[in-house]
Parts: sequence; C-alpha cells; structure tokens
Amino acid sequence: MNPLVPLFILLLLPLSAIGLVLYTDTGIEPALFYASVKTFVILSVIAVGMSFAAMKLGERTKP
Repeated sequence: MNPLVPLFILLLLPLSAIGLVLYTDTGIEPALFYASVKTFVILSVIAVGMSFAAMKLGERTKP
C-alpha cells in the first residue's frame, strides 16, 4: 500500500471539518471555499504523483 494513504486519511478528516465550517458559515465567500477545495485537490495530486514516482524509482534501484 502507498504510504501516503493513511496520512491522506488523517489529513482529510480535519480538512473536511474546516471545509464544512467554511461552507456553512454565512460570512464566508463561497469563492473562498471553492478555492480551498481546488488547492487541496491540486496539492493531493502532486503528492500522489511524487509518491508514485518515488515508489517506481525505489523499485528500479533494487538489486
């Protein structure tokens, strides 16, 4: 299993709670909520790509 999966799950719980508060608060602009979701998705894709590349590189360098 990819070592980022448990870390991703641990990060997803508080971030989803923060997102829920941002989404339900009437004083917060909806654009702020959507920007935070987009940022989280982009950073997650980059982290998964880096982890996948490191895993493939590690497999390639095994004797």
